[in-house]
Amino acid sequence: MIEFPRAAYDEVVYRAYGGGEAEICGVLAGSFGDDGEPSVVERAYEAENVAETPQIRYLIDPEEQFELIERAEDDGLDVVGFYHSHPTGPANPSETDAARAAWPDRSYVICALDGYPFVGSWRWRGDDEEFEQEAVVVRSER
Repeated sequence: MIEFPRAAYDEVVYRAYGGGEAEICGVLAGSFGDDGEPSVVERAYEAENVAETPQIRYLIDPEEQFELIERAEDDGLDVVGFYHSHPTGPANPSETDAARAAWPDRSYVICALDGYPFVGSWRWRGDDEEFEQEAVVVRSER
């Protein structure tokens, strides 16, 4: 399971809408939940999509990704996952998403905009390019 505060969840959805036909992407930081515990997102860090075909792919520049990870760590947070949008597709990982996943046990959150926005999440288990769907929980601000 992955848990979002309302503000971070809304930020991901609004960014997806703002991306138009291009996929948006970023890094999710907070407290990492392992051994069946949920990951808790505290911040969604925006990244530029540098893919050659941003309408159907996303790619975070490695230098920017490193900077965002350092920023999260400086803020006292762990990387709990990554997010991107599917402007015209479903909220499940594509074959390309599975092939490019590189962080075992982290969440890969996808905001689909084909109709009503839907946010889905999958944990990549690191073997055989397998994702496990997980629940997305949105909590009220405390």
